[in-house]
Order: sequence, then structure tokens, then C-alpha cells
Amino acid sequence: MKITIIHGQSHQGSTCHIARMLANRLSDDVEEFFLPRDFGEFCVGCTTCFSETETRCPHFARLSPITKAMDDADVIILASPVYVYHTTGAMKAFLDHYGWRWMVHRPEEKMFSKQAVCISTAAGAGMKSTNRDMAHSTFFWGVAKTYTYGAAVMETSWERVRPKKKQAIEKKLDALARKIVKRQGHVRPSVKTKMFFSVMLQLQKRGWNEADVNYWKEKGWTKGKRPWKP
Repeated sequence: MKITIIHGQSHQGSTCHIARMLANRLSDDVEEFFLPRDFGEFCVGCTTCFSETETRCPHFARLSPITKAMDDADVIILASPVYVYHTTGAMKAFLDHYGWRWMVHRPEEKMFSKQAVCISTAAGAGMKSTNRDMAHSTFFWGVAKTYTYGAAVMETSWERVRPKKKQAIEKKLDALARKIVKRQGHVRPSVKTKMFFSVMLQLQKRGWNEADVNYWKEKGWTKGKRPWKP
């Protein structure tokens, strides 16, 4: 099993430790990226990725290694500490660059057989809204199954987190890892995902954006093929 972790900040705090703990329960094949160290550009809003091709994005070349790693992964882990009840600015800027991959545009077929995990930590609260920020993207990318895990670590550094709290985190990660392993290789998109795909299919059949319409036709999705196994 191949794991790709996208860390929403560059220092290795509680969120980073928990993401690694989960990844190491799943596989020895783990690739990590740290934002903004490995990618820190802001979307410039040129809309070229929508109207023409993502390859004309001014940040395409720098983003490509992360895109490839996510495409090659069986499980994608998005990990962000809570910043004012939401994900970090670096994670938001990163996700902004994949608007063209949402189902309304040109979703990557491989996503429909993947699992993803959104992880967040805070000294207090805000994990639910932070995970929702990231899970919005995994859903609209078409990821078959997304899990969320938030931990109120009650500290600002992993070293100071109480042993009892760490033990509770370990236990929950064990349970989460078992679920992921059980589904590996035969995960299927949810009914919600399939329904949304069907709505987008009707939009593409009517035609509103040439780049998207051509993509769906090339994939055969407008002729009955689907990006998931029957």
C-alpha cells in the first residue's frame, strides 16, 4: 500500500506526528510533502486550468510532483493543524490549485478507487470545521472513501501532550488503520458520489466548457463508462 501525506505546515508538530503514526500503521511506502516548503504558491485566478488546460497554470511544474504522488497513492492523508477554526493558509492555497479536478470539471479517474484521511489537531477545538475544509476537496475529487480524525491535544507541542492522551490517540489510529486495510483494493465510491457524478454527467452532455466536455468524451463517461469498477 502506498501512502502520500500532505502536511499543511512545515514544522513537525502534533498533526505531523499523528499523520505519520497512521501512515506507519498502513505501510512502509510513505511519501511526504510539507507546505509551504514543498509548494507555497497562491492561485492567481487566471482560470486557465478550467477553460484550457491545467498544464498552463503558472505553478504547474512545481505542483506536478505532488500531483503524481497523490495519483500513485492508495491512501492520501491531508493533515492540518487548526488555524482559527479552519485549515492552514498553506493547505488552502494548495487545494485551490485543484479546482480543475473537481467533478464539475475534469476529475482524475484514479481518485474513484482511493481512500483519504483528513487529520487535524488543536489545543482546544475546531477540528471538525478544519477537516471539513479538506474533505470538501477529497469528495469533489471523487475519492471513494474519506475518513476524518480530529484530536484535541490540549497542548501546542507534541512533546508536552499527556501520555494518557497519546494512548487514546494510538487506540483510535489502530481502529482507523484496520478500517482502511479492510477496504484496500475493493473500495467503491459512495451513493452520494455516484449521484453527484451523474448530475455532472448531465451538465457535460449539455456542454458548457469545451475543455471539460472533451475530457468527459475522451474518458467515455458520456457513453456509459464510469471511473469506478462495477
